[in-house]
Amino acid sequence: MIYPTKSMKKIAIIIPNWNGQATLKKCIDSLLVQSLKNSVIVVDNGSTDQSNKILSNYGDKITVLKQEKNLGFAGGVNVGLNYSLNENFDFIALFNNDAVADQYWLEKLLKQINTDEKIGIVTSKILTSNGHKIDSTGDFYTIWGLPYPRGRGEVNSEKYDSELSIFSASGGACLFRSSMLKKIGLFDESFFAYYEDVDISFRAQLFGFKVLYTPQALVYHQIGATSRKLKGFTTYQTMKNLPMLLLKNTPFPLLFKILPRFLLVYLSFFVSATSRKELSFALKGFWKSLLLLPKTLAKRKYNIKHKTVTDLYIKSILVYDLPPNATKLRAVRNIYRKIMRRKYV
Repeated sequence: MIYPTKSMKKIAIIIPNWNGQATLKKCIDSLLVQSLKNSVIVVDNGSTDQSNKILSNYGDKITVLKQEKNLGFAGGVNVGLNYSLNENFDFIALFNNDAVADQYWLEKLLKQINTDEKIGIVTSKILTSNGHKIDSTGDFYTIWGLPYPRGRGEVNSEKYDSELSIFSASGGACLFRSSMLKKIGLFDESFFAYYEDVDISFRAQLFGFKVLYTPQALVYHQIGATSRKLKGFTTYQTMKNLPMLLLKNTPFPLLFKILPRFLLVYLSFFVSATSRKELSFALKGFWKSLLLLPKTLAKRKYNIKHKTVTDLYIKSILVYDLPPNATKLRAVRNIYRKIMRRKYV
């Protein structure tokens, strides 16, 4: 393990945890043996399983910030971020409680973020738990108002072994520059879970920071180990958060271009939710997004007022297509083309 000298930076790793007893120990153990010295901070979101017993066994090897209730990913992470910023950590990593890190994961992230002060976030190559397939190599955001994890479901290969600028980092395994967070703010807790990482990356891009993907930083993730515990959770969060993500951050010229496409896709999600017998969750998510609209527009006013990049830059980092795995939405796109009477959109 590399121990810090006076010239080296302090690094914290935040793990938000809610009833993660099945995966928590392996997660923490992988971070305690990193090649680079770090401080592990677990934010426990009111767990009712054996998580607290597992955490107590580590003693002073880790810091545990216990919360009385489930604050969600965004709220739990913010507890850890506030603690880390107050403790003057220079860099702060986020890590899912159902993931395991390669021994050199943190060292690879730090090496890349130090190549340029304008890099505010570095994200990892996240594989499935057996390493056979890709979970994420960063996220992109499309002209349809839909984010998607790059490479998800594909067989792990050299295809994604090149570093590149990415639209968004995956909140499940990434590294933030503390000085950036002090400028752009922390996670938006209105998201609770899902797309809060795309939102903060979007904000970073607006404020002139870059997001970098580095394939040498390897993580193995047990996908959906937390979210699958709650029926309808993904549907509710998706229908609530996608409109917020779009309205909060997208400059007006692009917003007018994206919004008609987004509304068509959004309506199609109600149909999909009905087929899964989750229409009530979709409607509740939509209603919640309406209730949050005044706050969303206020946040939008701040983000657009303080952005330092041009609208053309934001346009240049969008993907002008649907997500690769959105096969059912291709039919929706055909409807849109007919409505607009254009061959290409």
